[in-house]
Amino acid sequence: MTGGGGFIGSHLVAELVRRGETVRIADNFSTGRRENVPADGSVTIFEGDIADQAFIAQAVAGCDYVLHQAAIPSVPRSVAEPVATNHANVDGTLAVLVAARDAGVRRVVFAGSSSVYGNSAVLPKREDMRPAPMTPYALQKLVGEQYCQMFTQLYGLETVTTRYFNVFGPRQQPGSPYSGVISLFIDALASGRQPLVHGDGRQTRDFTYVGEVVRGVLAAATTPALGGEVFNLAVGGRISLLELIATIQRLLGTNLEPVFGPAREGDVRDSQADIVKAREKLGFEPQASFEDGLRETVKWYQADVLGAGKAG
Repeated sequence: MTGGGGFIGSHLVAELVRRGETVRIADNFSTGRRENVPADGSVTIFEGDIADQAFIAQAVAGCDYVLHQAAIPSVPRSVAEPVATNHANVDGTLAVLVAARDAGVRRVVFAGSSSVYGNSAVLPKREDMRPAPMTPYALQKLVGEQYCQMFTQLYGLETVTTRYFNVFGPRQQPGSPYSGVISLFIDALASGRQPLVHGDGRQTRDFTYVGEVVRGVLAAATTPALGGEVFNLAVGGRISLLELIATIQRLLGTNLEPVFGPAREGDVRDSQADIVKAREKLGFEPQASFEDGLRETVKWYQADVLGAGKAG
């Protein structure tokens, strides 16, 4: 697995270990954290740049499946640094695909992004809609998808893309520049600060608990006859940022008014997934409610972030 020290990647590693699988992690830990990796004898870490062909070939050799999660997952950083993010998100993906092809890997599952849909007013977003990327990050993710499909067609390497929609959960660090809005809001409210909202707060997102994504990715890895397919992995709902803040405040017992700032460049107004295809072909069905997932995330933050701060 690439990016196994990251937020989503580490949850995948933990579930694979729980299932008794042997896992290799290829990560340079530029955005991931070593402490996210389970201390288990079945997990081996290869530290290096996935865009380095010799390194990734060594990491992938002998693997049956590659879950390609490594990326610089930041729209703002891609706008500021398109060349550096392209290296990680496009060059890295191509190197992973070449290594997987040469190693005879059974299937590569690529972590795609709902950002490829852009700002289309059509909701919900279906996999067959015309992509309209608005930022370098979105374009880089779309190129990754297309490389995957090309490797399936040209070389017979089975690939599947899973498009993520605003994934949240434990281990999403609020202090990281790659943090999702949920971790930032929890951090602010739990610390007695007013949360900063970019825009009017009425923009909506299909917030998806990380446990749902883990189940969907592993189904995408093992379900037969999916070569070249693309799947939305989400709940299929819409929640505004103002509703999100209200729910967090209810869980924390706080009552702080948000502060509003200008909308961020490249941000999509509304996002919602159509999950019919994932339901029909992967047997994917969301299990946790939004509030249940948020409750688990708040509990983790209070124990691991606030608790660590008090201990320090």
